[in-house]
Amino acid sequence: MSAITRILPKRRLSRLAGKIMHYRGPQWWAHFSVKTFASFYKINLEESEKPYTEYPSIGEFFVRRLKPGIRPIGETWAVHPADSVITQAAPIDDGTLIQAKGHTYKLSEFTQDPDCDKKWAGGFFLTYYLCPTDYHRVHSPVDGEIVSSRYMPGQLWPVNEWSTTNIPNLFSINERMLVEIETDLGPVGVVFVGATNVGHICLSFDEKMQGNQKGPHIFEHKIYSPEIPTHKGSELGMFRMGSTVVVIYPPMFRQKFEGHMNLGPNVRVNAPLLK
Repeated sequence: MSAITRILPKRRLSRLAGKIMHYRGPQWWAHFSVKTFASFYKINLEESEKPYTEYPSIGEFFVRRLKPGIRPIGETWAVHPADSVITQAAPIDDGTLIQAKGHTYKLSEFTQDPDCDKKWAGGFFLTYYLCPTDYHRVHSPVDGEIVSSRYMPGQLWPVNEWSTTNIPNLFSINERMLVEIETDLGPVGVVFVGATNVGHICLSFDEKMQGNQKGPHIFEHKIYSPEIPTHKGSELGMFRMGSTVVVIYPPMFRQKFEGHMNLGPNVRVNAPLLK
């Protein structure tokens, strides 16, 4: 599988998948394709903001919003950012994060932030995997202020279980977007990790920051002045197809909450709750 995936034009295929998913055909086709997609992935249509017949394409249904109030926001200091499965939850020791059993990756390579060790070394991280069944908007896990966003161009390898256990440094190789939120416990990083068939990553508070676009892919770091207020459950962005979110917390978070968290791998969670 590695050899085949390696030679595929993953970025072009991902843009093509995005175009197919967002194809707007006749109304009957939109109704049929969206309903078929929802049935195949066993998506709960009762949670969607609108009836499935109001979505003009699978792509628009894929990034559907939920009905207001359907997900109460937890009273904890932090909440989950996305409907997903937690694949990793561990301390950030020696500037290293766990990708899968036997595979780690460096905080500095992952964030491309020269101050990352000051911010997050000795902290805690959680990795959330989103599959097609999931609601694909990503929310702020904390109250605070968005101080910057960082676009890091890269590859678009799949981020499934096979890839995470077979491709070294996968999360540092793939395209990603880091949103930094300043909180009363220090900076929190929410990292959108791109993957094969992710049409592109979009940020809700900054529409100019998008991934997997045509043209040159250039590293970009934006600092917001004034900072952008955000709250637990506020929408940060979305994946135009499924992928992964990594949330990195500072040392003060770990010191305060590590002993109170009962979060192991392969736990399914819903945004924006943290129990």
